[in-house]
Amino acid sequence: MRPFAKTPRMTLFAVAGAAFVFAACSNPDSQPMMGMAMAQPAASQPAADPTPLGMAAKVSIDNFTFNKANIIVPVGATVTWTNTDDVPHTVVSVDHTTFHSKALDTDQSFSFTFTKAGEYPYFCSLHPQMTGKIIVK
Repeated sequence: MRPFAKTPRMTLFAVAGAAFVFAACSNPDSQPMMGMAMAQPAASQPAADPTPLGMAAKVSIDNFTFNKANIIVPVGATVTWTNTDDVPHTVVSVDHTTFHSKALDTDQSFSFTFTKAGEYPYFCSLHPQMTGKIIVK
């Protein structure tokens, strides 16, 4: 009986496997191999959407996300957040003083009029991973 009879073969497979992985990962512009999906880089905060003409903007809350989370509005614009999700959400400025809604149940809304230029990051206090920003120009 030879206790190490498989060692050279296992080493060969390990080296071949490592070479395959290295070759597959060495060119970031290459196409996925053998039907494997390439990982995409993490997306940064989406660019702010300018508000259409008028002084009102709408943000919907659905699937634990502020839809149109980052928007640009003129001074004096009113932004209305409407919860279309099945669970309550809030809309709270990061400074906790500029605006703060009560818990919004399904189909309830909260509005705030922005009277000063600046950037106003906000979040849901019940689900802090939900974030957005209003840019007032």
